[in-house]
Amino acid sequence: MDNKSKVTGAWLETEPAGDRLFADIGDIELETGDILPKVRIAYQTWGKLNASKDNAILVNHALTGWSDVPGWWPSIVGPGLPLDSDKYFIVCPNVIGGCQGSTGPSSIAPDGKRWGSRFPSLTIRDMVEAELAFTNYLGIEKYVLSVGPSLGGMRSLEWAVQHPDRVGAICTIGSSAVATGDQIGSASIQLRAIRNDPYFNDGDYYEQEIGPTEGMGIARRIAHLTYRTELEMDLRFGRQMQEDETGRFAVESYLDHQADKLAKRFDANTYISLTEAMNSHDIGRDRGGVSQTLGQITIPLVVVSIDTDRLFPPRLQEEIVELAPTAEPVYRISSPFGHDGFLIEVESVGEILRHAISRGLSGAPSLN
Repeated sequence: MDNKSKVTGAWLETEPAGDRLFADIGDIELETGDILPKVRIAYQTWGKLNASKDNAILVNHALTGWSDVPGWWPSIVGPGLPLDSDKYFIVCPNVIGGCQGSTGPSSIAPDGKRWGSRFPSLTIRDMVEAELAFTNYLGIEKYVLSVGPSLGGMRSLEWAVQHPDRVGAICTIGSSAVATGDQIGSASIQLRAIRNDPYFNDGDYYEQEIGPTEGMGIARRIAHLTYRTELEMDLRFGRQMQEDETGRFAVESYLDHQADKLAKRFDANTYISLTEAMNSHDIGRDRGGVSQTLGQITIPLVVVSIDTDRLFPPRLQEEIVELAPTAEPVYRISSPFGHDGFLIEVESVGEILRHAISRGLSGAPSLN
């Protein structure tokens, strides 16, 4: 696949592994009843697992994140940083359905061909079950903390519901207990853009010379506007025109840049798979509803909102706190950058993470 960059930005098996490690965790039974066979998880770690194996922290990445936490979350992981690798063993697996080394649509299926359109539908709960198998593979009995933003926050919350005995506390950032109609509506347009790309070929584009990068680029442009704020876009760009022969608005060039960056490291099928999993997110599905499910959580919850987040507005984090008896009052980050504030306001986020670790170490919920 010499023209790989035109087809997919996924990491492929013929490329250098870099800092990736790999765990073969066997078959995973999905919520649908389908079996995802011979699952491989790509992951990275920082620090050392101690002899008692009780100093591990699980980081759950967001939609277009991957296992290299310092690559997408600067100043958070490392010696002396909030997730202190001198004290803790920090683990970040690339989610199943992903495209940076874990089993996903761009991976080779048991028949020797890439999964493509045959890759099964996933839910957040499926992702957590794969993470549990991965955790067992590493021999970790219990995490001090499970933390994640956005999609990662959904998975952290599922850890609190599904496996409270395997985690001391969770920290969910800019996330929710259930996907909203507004989120699903925006996402559905993004997915239509990808599927309507003339090179999408129903998801079986890996042997082509050109893939659905234009469709994914449109999806990214739409998504990026939901990640930032109206005020930021206006203050930065307004009605400015580019100072070149194109004569386009400057904000168009900015969104083009975001789309091009994503195309170099992401896969269109993964974008669909993970987005659909987020759309299906409902912590209360088949558990008696959101209120009942959150009300039964027994471990500490540290819930973080961003005051300008228009994709996951603060009311969604307030709902978690109102319904979960072990949740502390919402930690509100002030940021002009909207949903992406969790990536940018690292000093504020870092202080909260240090507190969340202390909650995980104490082992007792804070009842407020």
